[in-house]
Amino acid sequence: MPLSPLLRGIGIGFAIAAPVGPIGLLCIRRSLRDGAMMGLATGLGAATADAVYGLVAAFGLGATTTLLLANTHLLRVAGGVLLSWLGLSGLRTAWRHRQTHAAEATARGVLAAYSSTFALTLANPATILSFLAVIAALSGPEGGVSGGAVLVGGVFLGSTLWWLILVGLVSALRRSLPDFVLRGIEITSALVLIGLGILATLSGLTAI
Repeated sequence: MPLSPLLRGIGIGFAIAAPVGPIGLLCIRRSLRDGAMMGLATGLGAATADAVYGLVAAFGLGATTTLLLANTHLLRVAGGVLLSWLGLSGLRTAWRHRQTHAAEATARGVLAAYSSTFALTLANPATILSFLAVIAALSGPEGGVSGGAVLVGGVFLGSTLWWLILVGLVSALRRSLPDFVLRGIEITSALVLIGLGILATLSGLTAI
């Protein structure tokens, strides 16, 4: 018996989000530095971008897909620059504060965390390729437009579920670690983000 579009979407969204890459690292760093609210905003930004790419893949928007794939080098450069900037910003914050403590999650800060991760996930050409491969393997959405919409909604729910789990685990861990360990993790993660950003930028530039 085939799975419903909702369950399939949840599985796809969870599977795409779960591997811990730059976005996961960014979510972990923000959860440690600024608290669960900022970590969740980061995850929701990625989940929204996953839903957008799920929409493109599920409805077979060929022109959009072709345009994205034809400009993967530009997406890599844009994503790499943004990732490096976020890493540098995190490194500057870590050096400025001697102790790691949760900052007050202002509406502006939450929006910035959400939008930066949304843009960063959209700039990752591997995301659209992953969705195309997974949805093709599952024989595409069933039920026409309504089935496709339910599938995309499931993608968002599945991706959000992963980010809730990750933020919850990091928040629980945060309460048991001393400040100097948290600060060390923050600095290390910021350096890794900078390195990944530089590699992505160079990869995109060499492909131009």
